[in-house]
Amino acid sequence: MRKIFLSLVAVAALAGCTFGQSKMCTLSDMGSEVSVIWRPADFEDTGGAVIRVCVDGSCEERASGDPSDPIGSVSVRLPQDIGAKKLPVELTVTPVKGGSPVKDTEQAQLTEEHPNGKGCEPVAYIASFRADPVKGLVSAEGLSLQGK
Repeated sequence: MRKIFLSLVAVAALAGCTFGQSKMCTLSDMGSEVSVIWRPADFEDTGGAVIRVCVDGSCEERASGDPSDPIGSVSVRLPQDIGAKKLPVELTVTPVKGGSPVKDTEQAQLTEEHPNGKGCEPVAYIASFRADPVKGLVSAEGLSLQGK
């Protein structure tokens, strides 16, 4: 009898934790940011490059990486509650072997993301671009990780 009572108490306690909740939230974390991605192989002809990204006064930079790596990236963190607004993004790609740097500026339209589902925390605002060694900032949509 005691075992049955303890089992019922445990079930009631677990049910009480979710009683009245209409949704379940996962625990993924996500920060607001603008990301720039690239294929390191695209920069092989220039001996690699330093990729610098500036957004709203904050800058980050990375080396383009080993050409055998499938993808490289750099992100500039933003205030978590920045909102879905437009911000200027500045890109500078400086070739390692010399040559003229590629400079480009685009407007990033931040989009609202809910990594744990609508109505769950956190809410993040993000935008993504691709760094192209010739064109500068282009859409990250459709980036293939296949070789040239």
